[in-house]
Amino acid sequence: RTEPRPADALAPPRSQRPLGKMAAPTLRRRCGRAAMLWGGVSRAPPPLPLRRRAHEQARRARGAQGLLAAQCERGLFQEVFPAQSAEEQLLGLLEPGRPPLTAYCGFDPTADSLHVGHLLAVMGLLHFQRAGHNVIAVVGGATARLGDPSGRERAREPLPAERVRAYARALGAGLERLFENHRDLFWAADDERLGGAAVLDNARWLGRQPLLDFLGGAGGRLRMGTLLSRQSCQARLRSPEGMSLAEFLYPALQAYDFLHLHRYHGCRIQLGGADQMGNIMSGYELVTKMTGTDVFGITVPLITSTTGDKLGKTAGNAVWLNREKTSPFELYQFFVRQQDNIVEKYLKLFTFLPLEEIDHIMEMHAKEPEKWGPQKRLAAEVTKLVHGREGLESAKRCTKALYYSSMEALEAMSDQELQELFRQAPSAELMLEPGMNVLDLCRKANAIPEGPSGYQKITNGGVSVNGIRVTNPETVLILGEHILKNGVSLLRIGKKNYYIIKWLQL
Repeated sequence: RTEPRPADALAPPRSQRPLGKMAAPTLRRRCGRAAMLWGGVSRAPPPLPLRRRAHEQARRARGAQGLLAAQCERGLFQEVFPAQSAEEQLLGLLEPGRPPLTAYCGFDPTADSLHVGHLLAVMGLLHFQRAGHNVIAVVGGATARLGDPSGRERAREPLPAERVRAYARALGAGLERLFENHRDLFWAADDERLGGAAVLDNARWLGRQPLLDFLGGAGGRLRMGTLLSRQSCQARLRSPEGMSLAEFLYPALQAYDFLHLHRYHGCRIQLGGADQMGNIMSGYELVTKMTGTDVFGITVPLITSTTGDKLGKTAGNAVWLNREKTSPFELYQFFVRQQDNIVEKYLKLFTFLPLEEIDHIMEMHAKEPEKWGPQKRLAAEVTKLVHGREGLESAKRCTKALYYSSMEALEAMSDQELQELFRQAPSAELMLEPGMNVLDLCRKANAIPEGPSGYQKITNGGVSVNGIRVTNPETVLILGEHILKNGVSLLRIGKKNYYIIKWLQL
């Protein structure tokens, strides 16, 4: 779900403005350096040796500051709405030792998998859970059928109801897997401070809500001026295509999610991407008007590509969290390839590593940049969270097999890993015949052309078997060298053309 930033919305009263660049002095004093970063103060980072001392001071102070300041220091929490209530109430409510709060974040099932663009919102929920609070991940099985209009020049193609339900089930399973991996791999089993986690589908309540009851209740409390004043809404209304009533009501339905979760689950905090502040403000307005309770919204950064595009399905650059769409190896490589100017930021955002440890990792990187230590640690932490320990081991095996020509790693790979690593590679099942050589193998796999040109391809060094270059076409295939113990041969023609050979009845 995405909505315009506060500038796109009707300006609220000063007491209801998000806490961002104009953070008040009181909060700055209470949050220290974290609030200065949160408040948008731009300054050059201190030298690495000094950072550790600064973080040590921050670490001692974080116990008193609580969750909010700690995550601002990491850069995970960007803005809090409304600012005045955040200063007067939320900081105190989140202090250690206070009763737990409940926070939620919504994910519309417009595909059958979450992607890396969703991961920071999940990290926000996990940090709340780690601080002892309860969290809810809401799958938008109802709202996905309307489509979010913000940031779009035309309406989203409507999804059939059955497909939305299938996507919602897949998204729910993905969210539950993230919560389970976090609990099992990133939290001590004997530590009882971990808050509760639930995955809910808003079709459970919105699908049963009578239209007239909704319009007469929640609809009567939301102001048309606020909804119409948003820049994205005005742009769509002026466009030739216009905006449908269904799209226009999308923010109202998401606001109703907040109201329902507040009434039935005591939810007081909504998390969302940095482009969701408009929806968060609508939810705040509805909940406070109908219940009189102060609630809050917190935004997390948007993850963009090197060209500045938001990562996601719409932009066509999604890195999926579902193994069938993006393998553990591909996810691992996405983070390993991050440049030095972004990797420290990503270590703070995408991992639970203490800031002091991140500083140490960066110090070691400054001394030995050729080892790519921060990138490898970042990739390992994220892959383990998304795919578990086995997924991380799979990613490492594939990396060794592909980039280091490791025979041991290639022998240990499953059929699934081979297919994931070489998604476009043709595969063939062959019978090993006595005296069969490399030329026979290449021809039976249809990997080289018939005649002298294929023969010359081998003699020129353009063929390798299991990472070993072969220049003699008459080389007889040997078990344990050209044919691995798992009954597989990986044939490569040129630099990028792979063929997976599975041997029968060895």
